[in-house]
Amino acid sequence: MSSGNISFVKDFFIVGFPGLQPEYYGAVAALLLFVYVCILVGNGIFIALFTLEKCLHKPMYYIILNLVVSDLLFSTTTLPKIIARYWFQAGSISFTGCFIQMYFVHYFGSVSSAILAIMAFDRYVAICNPLRYPNIVTKFNIFCLCLASWVLTHACPLMMAIRAYPLPYCAGNTIIHCYCDHISVTSLACTNRALYGVPAFAFAMVVLLGPLAFIVFSYCAIIVAVLRISSTQGRLKSFSTCSPQLIIIALYFLPRCFIYLSSNIGINFSTDLRLVIIMLYSLFPPMINPFIYCLRTKDVKETLLKRIKVSMNPLFIPTKVNISTVCV
Repeated sequence: MSSGNISFVKDFFIVGFPGLQPEYYGAVAALLLFVYVCILVGNGIFIALFTLEKCLHKPMYYIILNLVVSDLLFSTTTLPKIIARYWFQAGSISFTGCFIQMYFVHYFGSVSSAILAIMAFDRYVAICNPLRYPNIVTKFNIFCLCLASWVLTHACPLMMAIRAYPLPYCAGNTIIHCYCDHISVTSLACTNRALYGVPAFAFAMVVLLGPLAFIVFSYCAIIVAVLRISSTQGRLKSFSTCSPQLIIIALYFLPRCFIYLSSNIGINFSTDLRLVIIMLYSLFPPMINPFIYCLRTKDVKETLLKRIKVSMNPLFIPTKVNISTVCV
C-alpha cells in the first residue's frame, strides 16, 4: 500500500445493491450465475465455431471474435466477485485487487467501444465502397485495427488506476457498486475528487463519444448510400447486413449515454435502479451478442445448424456434405 494512504485501508467491501434484502441474496446470486454461464457458453460456442470452421475466417468474423473475447474477459473480471458476495457473503476484495479490477473494467470497456467502431467501418466500406471492400477490409488490416484497439486503449485506464491508488482513503471501505470502478472507489477518498474525477470523466467521454461519433457518421453514410439503391429488395438486403451490428451497437451505447446524460441534466435515480441499469448494459450485451451472431448472421447460423445435425445424427456424416460450403 502507498505510504500516502492515511486510512491504512487493507481491503474494500463490495456492497452490490444496497437496498437488496438478505433473503433475496441467493436468488440474485443464482441469476448472476445464470447470466455468467450464458455468457461463457454462448461466446464459447462462437469461438469454437470460429476455430473449427475455416469458412468463418473472414474479416467481419475476426472483428466479432475480438468483441467476444473482450466480453468474456469483462464478465470474468466482474461477475465472479459479485456472485461470491451474494452466495457466500464474501464481498471483501483486497486493496490492490480492487484497483486491478478497476483497471480491467475500464480497459475491456474501452476495447469493446473501439471494436464496435471497427465493426461500423467494416459495414461502411462494404456498402459505400463495395468494389474496394476486398482490398480495404483485408485480414491483415483488420488484424492491425483490432491490435491497435487492444494496445492504444491500455494507457488511459492504467493511468486512472495509478492516479487513484495512492489517494488517502478515509471515508470508509464500502463500495456501493457491483465491482470496483473509478467513481465508486475514488468517492471514498478524503481529498478533492475533482482533480481526479474530471480527467476520468473526460476520458470516459472520449472513449464513449469518439467511437459513437464515428459510428453515427458511418451509418448516416450507409443510409444515404442505401437510399440511392433503386430497388426495394436491394435496399432491404443492404440494411439486413447491418442489422446485427446495429443491435449490438444500440445495446452497448444507448444505455451508457442515457446514464451519463441523466446524471448531468439533473435526472436522479435511486442507487439500486442506477446499478440495475449499469449491470444491464454491462452484462446484457455479452449475453445476447452470441444469439445475434447465430440468428442474424447467415454464415454462423448455417454452420451451427450443420454442426448440430452432425452431432445429433452420425449418419449425416457419410453424405459427404462439406460443412464449409454453408459459408460460401
